[in-house]
Amino acid sequence: MADFEFKAERRDRVGKGAARALRREGKIPAVIYGDKKEPLAISIPFKEAELQIKKGGFLSHIISIDVEGEKVRVIPRDYQLDVIRDFATHVDFLRVSQTTRITVGVHVKFINEEDCPGLKRGGALNIVRREVEVQCPATEIPEAITVDLKEADIGDSIHISSVTLPNGVTPTITDRDFTIATIAAPAGYNEQAESESEEEEE
Repeated sequence: MADFEFKAERRDRVGKGAARALRREGKIPAVIYGDKKEPLAISIPFKEAELQIKKGGFLSHIISIDVEGEKVRVIPRDYQLDVIRDFATHVDFLRVSQTTRITVGVHVKFINEEDCPGLKRGGALNIVRREVEVQCPATEIPEAITVDLKEADIGDSIHISSVTLPNGVTPTITDRDFTIATIAAPAGYNEQAESESEEEEE
């Protein structure tokens, strides 16, 4: 199921002049490609596109595009922004099917921070990766990669191997067990630990 639908129009003219004319009409030039079909030049509404881009996660959600009555399932793969005014000037869409696999960045979400032993003892969550790049079916992109902190203590490192990924989802980095986050010790923790150890020995 698509998360959103754009109403689009086919466009016959391409080039900078045609693109500027479209933007004056409140539209953004775009292209649909992939699935072994010819690229399709279209235009989409500027306001709706801006809203979806600003909401976040634009490049990781399936979108339906109604091209003059023909509905096409796509995922946004790239968009260009005006370097001065920071608004979208062009969007590339990839056609998707049940067999399409893509590479996409997925947001990392941390849970059970309130129950984390390391954080309770004054440690700090040091996030190494806020996003993990994965390969997955285009129709089954995870909303987030969930990291459970319930048993993480000071000094622990949380690696990708300790995270349960959905079926069919694999990290693009396969040559190492990379770190997603660590629980860093609070200031003075080592000195305090050494002091307590010395007291126990006495």
